[in-house]
Amino acid sequence: MSDFDTVIRGTLVNHDGITKGGFVAVRDGKIAALGTGAPPAAREVHDFGTALVMPGLIDGQVHSRSQKDQEDFIWSTRSAAAGGVTTIVDMPYDAGTLICTPEAIAEKAASAAEQARVDFALYGTIRPSDGVKHIAGMAEAGAAGFKFSTFETDPNRFPRIPTPLLYAAFAEVAKTGLIAGVHNENDECVKEWSAVVKASGRTDYLTHGASRPPIAETLAIAEVYEIAEATGCPAHIVHCSVGRGYTLARAYRQQGVAATIEACIHYLVLSEEEDVSRLLGRAKCNPPVRGAAEREALWKHLAAGNITIVSTDHVSWKLASKSSSVMLENASGMPGLEVMGCLLLDGLTERGLPLTHAAQLLARNPAGLFHLGDRKGSLAIGLDADIAVFAERPRLYDAAASGHNVVGWSPYEGRRIRHAPVATFLRGKAVFDGTNVLAEPGTGRFLKPSRLGRLGAVGRAA
Repeated sequence: MSDFDTVIRGTLVNHDGITKGGFVAVRDGKIAALGTGAPPAAREVHDFGTALVMPGLIDGQVHSRSQKDQEDFIWSTRSAAAGGVTTIVDMPYDAGTLICTPEAIAEKAASAAEQARVDFALYGTIRPSDGVKHIAGMAEAGAAGFKFSTFETDPNRFPRIPTPLLYAAFAEVAKTGLIAGVHNENDECVKEWSAVVKASGRTDYLTHGASRPPIAETLAIAEVYEIAEATGCPAHIVHCSVGRGYTLARAYRQQGVAATIEACIHYLVLSEEEDVSRLLGRAKCNPPVRGAAEREALWKHLAAGNITIVSTDHVSWKLASKSSSVMLENASGMPGLEVMGCLLLDGLTERGLPLTHAAQLLARNPAGLFHLGDRKGSLAIGLDADIAVFAERPRLYDAAASGHNVVGWSPYEGRRIRHAPVATFLRGKAVFDGTNVLAEPGTGRFLKPSRLGRLGAVGRAA
């Protein structure tokens, strides 16, 4: 008689340690036992040898609906499953619909649930003309956090929230216990310096970084954390490309501010001189990819524990939107769900850093940040049996070859990647077998944050 539904064997990589020859036993979609040596009886056994068995990854920043009739959750969650990602947190800036009311949260949750192959949570935001009146309702509807921007990409789809309104919004979000995440670029600086660059007549790859220099980021970061200190609201910087930003976050945490900060995987992998120079628009994102010196500064902050989570900021623009010879004319953003975990594991391995960082930054910390830690984020008894398995299978990455990406390009195209996902399990069920995504649309569930698990140690000084 089988004691468990499934047993998964391999090298267990959790936030708190690595266990060789370990096993995870699953019953009713939950982790029911952990151990080493001979595993208990189960109806289904998956033995991955020495491969890395990790908690299912959580990508805290995904844009599934930035373009109408293209990616949507049907494709973003397919890429996620193929990359060991079992939960995505989706941004509120959908093409044609700003997710800024309780009704919009509910509608998106319902429509996404019909498509999703892995679990998902949702950010909400505000429309400047509405003020803060919908924040409490969106929290009640299940928003896992709130996203604001200090820079105006578009007045309707991606509006700037002026400083006085940002202060009021933080004060209101503080009542919910959720995070206020902020796109961190100073609007005045970027607009002024972008105009200067355009007036110069230059169009080369360096113009994007020149139009949004590091000071534009750090000014915005300081403003955000000062508002957090004044309102008591947990503040999260959703992407930071410069080491100085992580230094600021650490300093505010040391002062007792719930100050968290996120590194996108492209800031840890790409550099302006090595990659933007050849990829041009395909490597354009906001804030920009910086030079190799800044990339290495970020790795030092990662090793020191100053990065809260790592994400993709995933968005799959059509290649036509990324191919202009005029750098500033290209759309900003890039896909990355299928390779985020592989790239971080590669970076840790190359630098001799503990692989436990991957479990911390891609699972445990995101689960805590979005109040999902009672269900997700760790190999622990009682949590959902969300599991990602990675093995060393070096190959030159080809985004089109797998068939799991809505676009056939990637900024990591042709890169030699050492690690590869060989299996993904969602609540104990295989959703990816190393080649095929097995989960059908509708497999994923909408995750509402727990009101029991506050931000805690994720956002404050140890």
